[in-house]
Amino acid sequence: MAEQDNQNPTGQDAEETDGVTAEIIRGNIVAPSPHLSDTSVTTRGMMRDVIIGLVPVLLASLLVFGWYTVIQVGLCVMTALVAESLFTRMRGQPNPIADLSAVVTGVILGLSIPWSAPWYIPVIGSMIAIGLGKSVFGGLGNNIFNPAMVGRAFVMLSFARELGAGAYVQAGAAVQAVSQATPLTAAKEAAGELTQLPALWPLFVGSHNGSLGETSALACLVGGLYLCWRRSASWEIPASVVGSVIVFSGLANLIGLTELTVLHHLFTGALLFGAFFIATDPVSSPLSPKGKIWFGIGISFFVVLIRVFSGYPEGVMFAVLLMNASVPLINQWTIPRPVGGPVPEKA
Repeated sequence: MAEQDNQNPTGQDAEETDGVTAEIIRGNIVAPSPHLSDTSVTTRGMMRDVIIGLVPVLLASLLVFGWYTVIQVGLCVMTALVAESLFTRMRGQPNPIADLSAVVTGVILGLSIPWSAPWYIPVIGSMIAIGLGKSVFGGLGNNIFNPAMVGRAFVMLSFARELGAGAYVQAGAAVQAVSQATPLTAAKEAAGELTQLPALWPLFVGSHNGSLGETSALACLVGGLYLCWRRSASWEIPASVVGSVIVFSGLANLIGLTELTVLHHLFTGALLFGAFFIATDPVSSPLSPKGKIWFGIGISFFVVLIRVFSGYPEGVMFAVLLMNASVPLINQWTIPRPVGGPVPEKA
């Protein structure tokens, strides 16, 4: 999740046009009047809900990876807070760390990297996430891309060896989960010769290898449903992501493009983590319900496309960033009708 302003969630002003008030999002009219606001909804409150929603994911990660979770997530959070203070001071703005948005960015980034990442990976990733992912766009509420995914993409492309498939595996590890390849990597390396599909129960509860926050589908579901119940996340996005992945992965399995079943695609990798905690960023996702559904469909399409056809075993990060870039266009295409119908044209 990302940050959202209390008084004006978009960080933009409203404009009066032909008797219809419309919000202007990065130059696009996206929502006709009336606009209702809930003054009880604050940035800090939303970020607090996200942190609470992430607790089951953190606990599951602790059970599998132990102190590695504390080290990686702790480094990301501390660096994100320092970066937030530094960059806002450089812009001459008040320090916004009290809104907890930097904490959320740090936790999500920390949970999206492997347990074995060297200390400089979370530090550099967090600096990039806050600096290039948010501050260069003007700070709170103005970022085009999800900040945590900007940081994750930067370190993934810059330190491919440290974050590649081999980074997840430690030979002779005390914890069996980290001595084996991730399920998606194993399936990708099998290249059509997969003799036995991964068992679904370990994928569901989280007793397998992967990035810190992506191992337990159960934990992601519990935390994600809490966010939807609290309305800190729009349910349309995870629902459309999950529903579309079922369709796309089912078709891919049916015609023989992948040996992984629908449930394997749902329970492996960062799909559920991304659907509930990354794609639902209110700043970098569409505004209208219809736009959110198309946004989720696009994410699931790219996830399955990358998993099936590319040499990269996972596609959630790239899918989210690609669809973040399309949000202004989605907003333009899904402008809701004003209450009472279109405004009559002037004679």
